[in-house]
Amino acid sequence: MADHLTNQERLWDSLMEVAKIGATAKGGSRRLALTDLDREVRDLFVMWCREAGCNVSVDAMGNVFARREGQDPSRPPVLAGSHLDTQPNGGKFDGVFGVLAALEAVRTLNDHGIETKRAVEIVDWTNEEGSRFPPAMLASGVFAGAFDLEYGLSRADAEGRTIAEELARIGYAGDAAVGGRSIAAYIEAHIEQGPILEGEEKTIGVVQGAQAQRWYEATLTGQDAHAGTTPMERRHDALVAAANIIMEVNRIGLSVDDGRATVGMMEVDPNSRNTIPGSCFFTVDMRHPEEDVLLGMGTTLREFAAGIASANGVEIDLREIWHSPLVTFDRRCVNAVEVGAAAAGYPYMEISSGAGHDACYIARVAPTAMIFVPCADGISHNEMESATSDDLAAGAEVLTRAIIELANA
Repeated sequence: MADHLTNQERLWDSLMEVAKIGATAKGGSRRLALTDLDREVRDLFVMWCREAGCNVSVDAMGNVFARREGQDPSRPPVLAGSHLDTQPNGGKFDGVFGVLAALEAVRTLNDHGIETKRAVEIVDWTNEEGSRFPPAMLASGVFAGAFDLEYGLSRADAEGRTIAEELARIGYAGDAAVGGRSIAAYIEAHIEQGPILEGEEKTIGVVQGAQAQRWYEATLTGQDAHAGTTPMERRHDALVAAANIIMEVNRIGLSVDDGRATVGMMEVDPNSRNTIPGSCFFTVDMRHPEEDVLLGMGTTLREFAAGIASANGVEIDLREIWHSPLVTFDRRCVNAVEVGAAAAGYPYMEISSGAGHDACYIARVAPTAMIFVPCADGISHNEMESATSDDLAAGAEVLTRAIIELANA
């Protein structure tokens, strides 16, 4: 095993310090985007970055950038980071590891007095999870031009509070422009969120790209009615129709190789035990590594849903709200990750991402790559999410080596 540059204990201590903010009873984290807890973790991150000698700026979407200047300020920087917001019942490492691994890389450069030709910037992207303000990866999407700024700032949570309002409330409505600047490379470290690395006994996943995704929202409208007095054959039950469609979503996911199809959110109205549901809303998340297959999955869903709605005497509004195309990462950046893993002496393998990440949008405007490390049993978006200090340190080490190579290119 080669000598390592990074400080494993410091990285772990930083991760555990962040985990205290929004800690849950089962050992996870709950820091929804732009809540008071998100402000608290941002403040801690900014403090650490300034202590590491970085200049901090915030753009109009609340993305936080911490810059360690290079020898030639005119050269485009190398960026590394991820996100600090979590799922409602999230883990301690999803997203957070990528931000703090990038911070550890900068701290390591300082420790060893390593100067780079290009600046190195750490970034915390706003609202990656999309659990409070859909869609996911929203602020990195605005940065990359997938959404315009007005759209991004106008997204609202379930209570009607917009991103613009909440950024102002927590003090992270920055004045820097969102995107529109040259970036030499972007590298994102992340837990795998799947079981492949653990199963293959590999420490590092050299990510080649990410599968395509489409998100849908469905609203079924029937008629509220008394559960005891309305005959079964005269009902317009929105929930019964929804249940049939949800079963079809699962069948579609099972029907194609490498398919993924999930209903993750549902709202029933009036949600009373003795009233036939007159309205039902639910979400559908579909994914596949081939765009044509994914499109076909959506077509099958639409056709089936229309038939079920008609058969149950309800109206349906089924619309696609988000599409993340298939992503292939930059070969030079991917090679830098592979070289870093080999030089550090870690077993590695090529892998694709089943999840969406900010890197998927940044790949549209900058050469991009990702680094995966194992997580226990592949579990993520769960309070049980777990990763070892050794594996996390390995990811930070590979990230640091890749940053040095790309920042001196």
